[in-house]
Amino acid sequence: MRRLSYLTLAFGLNLFVGACTAPVPKDPEALAEYKRNNDKFEPTNREMYKITTTVDKYTLRPVAKAYVWAVPKVVRKSLSNMITTMNEPVVFFSDVGAGKPRRAGDIFARWCINMVAGIGGFIDVAEMVGYKHHDTTPSMTLATWGIKSGPYLFVPFMGPSSFRDAGGTVISTGLSPLNYVPRGYGLITFNWAYNILGVISSRSDYLDAMDQLQKDSLDPYATIRSAYQQQQSAEIKALINDHRATVPAWYLK
Repeated sequence: MRRLSYLTLAFGLNLFVGACTAPVPKDPEALAEYKRNNDKFEPTNREMYKITTTVDKYTLRPVAKAYVWAVPKVVRKSLSNMITTMNEPVVFFSDVGAGKPRRAGDIFARWCINMVAGIGGFIDVAEMVGYKHHDTTPSMTLATWGIKSGPYLFVPFMGPSSFRDAGGTVISTGLSPLNYVPRGYGLITFNWAYNILGVISSRSDYLDAMDQLQKDSLDPYATIRSAYQQQQSAEIKALINDHRATVPAWYLK
């Protein structure tokens, strides 16, 4: 549900933003900042940000706060582990697509260990034995292929994104095993519950950070945009520069 909503909103926004672009500044310094921000649809993006934060204030944020209040931390951690484990097949195929067999092997080992020893991913046993989680998305893989991000987008209720991210989400949806669950096995309900829980869990992880941002930042929109772009750049750079041997470190000793 979360991914389908993302695609629908992204498609609608992409149609709309074409008519609402920020004017290109003439001043050299302002022009340099304009290019650095990569936010040609800034007027529309800011409106989408305002709508999203207003709706979030009265809907998702209270739900996330109730979730934190009602669910013990150890249970929330277990549920977060399960959500991460269920998404690791997407990470695996993204690593394969990026030509990083060691990363793909590590994430495959994590998935196998946690699905079995971790009781379906509720316990992160893999990290205990040295296989730490890493994030690789189809969008990051597309970046290693030389595909540009396109202009920055703020997708309503989904947050920072780009045209490349929207394309990556289409691929991610196709790679997720949960989207191929046959009907009649009770797993369709699990898929819905998984996606809804993922949204609530993700929001609860950033409760304090978002509250602090709204309180302290002079321009929260610009701060979020900058943080997103820097994180994307750092993660893609780390992926490209990961030249580790394909065999585990213990095998080389």
